[in-house]
Amino acid sequence: MSIQDNLKYDEEEIAAWNAHDVERALAVFPDNVLWQDTGSPQAMNKEGIRQYLQGWFSAFPDIKITVKNRVITEDQVAAELDFVGTNTGDLQLAPGASIPATGKKVHGRGTYFVRFKGGKPVEVHSYPDLAGMMMQLGLMPMPGA
Repeated sequence: MSIQDNLKYDEEEIAAWNAHDVERALAVFPDNVLWQDTGSPQAMNKEGIRQYLQGWFSAFPDIKITVKNRVITEDQVAAELDFVGTNTGDLQLAPGASIPATGKKVHGRGTYFVRFKGGKPVEVHSYPDLAGMMMQLGLMPMPGA
């Protein structure tokens, strides 16, 4: 793929997140995609990604993502992002485990890497700052507090 194609893919994925549209976000991935997130002990397949997205959109229905920095090659995208959202829905930690909504607004950060093969995004690695988010939600103590 070209750098322009990879940029187009990445912009579409961010737009889908900002539209809170699970199906639109999933549409860019082939069936054999694998997504590894720091909050998940194992890589997620497409159905796992669906649940992951629904979890974010349920916990933060107003989530808004802004890409702060992006590096693109013919077979990879790496980006740094900011996100803001209000925790008005339960946080899904694992199947059957959740934390009730706090009503607090968070300003989080994260990074992600996407690898392309055969013109398709087949591998995603995401690193949201979960500790920072939990501190802002009052679920973890702040350093020095």
